[in-house]
Amino acid sequence: MQQKIQGKFIVFEGIDGSGSSTQASLLYQYFQQQQIPAVLSPEPSNGIIGNLVREALRQRLQFTKDPEKFNRQLAYLFAGDRHDHLYNEIDGVFKLLGEGIQVITTRYYFSSLAYNANNPSEYDFIYRLNQDFPDPDLVFYFDLPVEISLERINRRSHQEIYETKAKLTQVRQNYQQIFQTYPGHWYQLDATNPPEVIHQKILQIITDLDFAVESGLD
Repeated sequence: MQQKIQGKFIVFEGIDGSGSSTQASLLYQYFQQQQIPAVLSPEPSNGIIGNLVREALRQRLQFTKDPEKFNRQLAYLFAGDRHDHLYNEIDGVFKLLGEGIQVITTRYYFSSLAYNANNPSEYDFIYRLNQDFPDPDLVFYFDLPVEISLERINRRSHQEIYETKAKLTQVRQNYQQIFQTYPGHWYQLDATNPPEVIHQKILQIITDLDFAVESGLD
């Protein structure tokens, strides 16, 4: 009996406007074209807690007017949603991976560290909240200057609470700190390049990695 191949957990990260959702969709379409089982499963998830987080980010739901308390509350909610996203028995990440499905996620615990930490104390708190979550098989980090991020965001019909110059500047700095010490498989990509150029780079990286052969991507 042929052993089922474990799926791979691929994460896309970057500040708002960096194109991570676009690239995740392009990779998903590529997998579909190659008849490789795959799902797009972003965070916040589509679960109960994830929907609560989305409402808070859109400022349709307000827990407190205190920014420090708001960040801490969101950090707890993100962690709860992340646990559900990974481990729920309906469409959780690990259930899908066990079925040989590639899981593409936009945002993971890296985003919590980048967006919800405003100082070293908060960073340590959020790190502890997320320290038991497993590392993904591969992370793509899309680096983008804040000025370009804001230009792209301003074209949208609505903006979220974290989409300000001061916040995104701090988030970008946090991302750089995170990936300076992250020991897993990750690649930084220049998000100012055209989407198709970035997509081809992602495909090249994936097909060059050993795990891509195991997933049937060769």
